Amino acid sequence: MSDGADDELASEWRELSARYAAVSGALEAELRQRHGLGLTEFEALDRLACAEQGKCRGTELNEAVHLSQSAASRLVARLERDGLVTRAMCEMDRRGIFVLLTETGWRRYREANPTYRAVLAATLREPAAAQ
Repeated sequence: MSDGADDELASEWRELSARYAAVSGALEAELRQRHGLGLTEFEALDRLACAEQGKCRGTELNEAVHLSQSAASRLVARLERDGLVTRAMCEMDRRGIFVLLTETGWRRYREANPTYRAVLAATLREPAAAQ
């Protein structure tokens, strides 16, 4: 690759990184202020809400929220402490753990989802509107 192409790739990465930081920062602030949820907590609730019966294996949730196993375990512990999820053993594989949304978790997700969607619309469409 030529230096020009390398420079263009680096510039593209910087722009993408800056946009990600702006969007995630706006989401974090609004979700925390309005619903008492961080972005990662909301994303975990979102993944569970989109999963069949509001549950998934712990390992699937780790991958979905892009956290290490230990960080995801701490996240699930916080959500469980707040009454938003519960853990259950997998009947088919006793080594497996399911994470399930509680009724409180469903309610908090449904309350926060419009905020999440509104911030996404405002921040992701913002650059397109400026062009």
